[in-house]
Amino acid sequence: MAKTNPGRFFEDYSIGQVIEHAVPRTVSGGERAMYHALYPARHALYSSDEFARGCGFPTAPLDDLAAFHVVFGKTVPDVSLNAVANLGYAQGRWLKPVYAGDTLRSVSEVIGLKQNSNGKTGVVYVRTRGLNQDDDVVMEYVRWVMVRKNNVDAPAPETVVPELKPRLDVTDLVIPDGLDFTDYNFTLAGEPHRWGDYDIGEIIDHVDGVTIEEAEHMLATRLWQNTAKVHFDATFRPDGQRLIYGGHVISMARALSFNGLANAQMIVGLNSGAHANPCFAGDTVKAWSEVLDRAPTDAPGVGAIRLRLVATKGSHPKTLKTADGKYDPDVLLDLDYWALMPV
Repeated sequence: MAKTNPGRFFEDYSIGQVIEHAVPRTVSGGERAMYHALYPARHALYSSDEFARGCGFPTAPLDDLAAFHVVFGKTVPDVSLNAVANLGYAQGRWLKPVYAGDTLRSVSEVIGLKQNSNGKTGVVYVRTRGLNQDDDVVMEYVRWVMVRKNNVDAPAPETVVPELKPRLDVTDLVIPDGLDFTDYNFTLAGEPHRWGDYDIGEIIDHVDGVTIEEAEHMLATRLWQNTAKVHFDATFRPDGQRLIYGGHVISMARALSFNGLANAQMIVGLNSGAHANPCFAGDTVKAWSEVLDRAPTDAPGVGAIRLRLVATKGSHPKTLKTADGKYDPDVLLDLDYWALMPV
C-alpha cells in the first residue's frame, strides 16, 4: 500500500465533499515579525500593541492576510497540490481577529465542479473556513482552482457552478468586538486621511515598487506551509520557472498600499479577486487603488471603505483589459475588498 500522497486530481472531487485539512498551526509573534520582514507592512494596528489597545483590542492581532495565508496554506495539499492555477476568490469574510497563541485549522467544502473543454483539467470550487482552538470561525472564503485530471478518460462530473454574490454588502461585514476609532492617533498611524477624505472613483497611485526575489518567495511559501508544486519544483512547468504564490503578490500589493491608505487598517471582506497573470522572480510589483464605495458602520469612529487593489508588473497599463476582454499582460492582481478606517 502506497504511503505517500500524490494529491487529489479533478476526478477525485465530488459536490458536497467536506475535507478537514491536516496540521493545525499555533501562531505566535514570530509570524507577525516574519510577515513584516517579507513585506513592507506598516499598518499601525498590527505593528504596535499599544496602538491596538488604543483602538479597543487587548493587543495587536496577526495581520489579516497573514492569518489568511495560514488558513489557505492548510488547504493546498488537498485542494491545489495538482493545480494549474488558482483562478479567483469571492465572498471572503474576516470574522474574528487572530492573536498570538491561537491555533488555526481549515475545513473546506466542494461547492462546484466544471470540467474544461480540453478534457485534461477542470475547475474546483471550494468554500474554506478557518477555525481557532475554540472552534470559532475566524474567516471564510470561496476560491476556485484549475486542477489537472490524472485519468483523462475519467467521466466528466455534472457541471455545478455556484452562484456567488458579486460583492458583499456592508451588512455582511463583521466588525470586531471592541473596535473603537474615536481616539485614533493619526500621527502614529502615519497619515491624516480619514474615511470622509476619500471620494468614490478616486484613484490612488501607491508610488513605490518592490522587485520579487526568489529567496523571499520561497521563504514565504514555506512559512505558510503551501506545498503547491508550481511554487517549488522548477521541473513542474515547461518554462522551468517557479510560479510566485498569488498570496505573496496580494500581501506585497497590500503593503505597498500603505502609501495613500495607511488608515485602511483592517481587511474585513473580500468581494472578488483574480490573479490576472503569472508573477515570477525578477518582476517588480507596483500597485494602485480605486475607491469603489464607502459606508458607515455601527462601531464608534469606524467607517467601511471598498477598494479595488490592482498590482502591476513594472508599470501601470492604461487599461486593465485588452479589446478581447483579457487582462493586460502587465496586470498581476485585481482585488476588490472592504477595509475599516477611522471616520
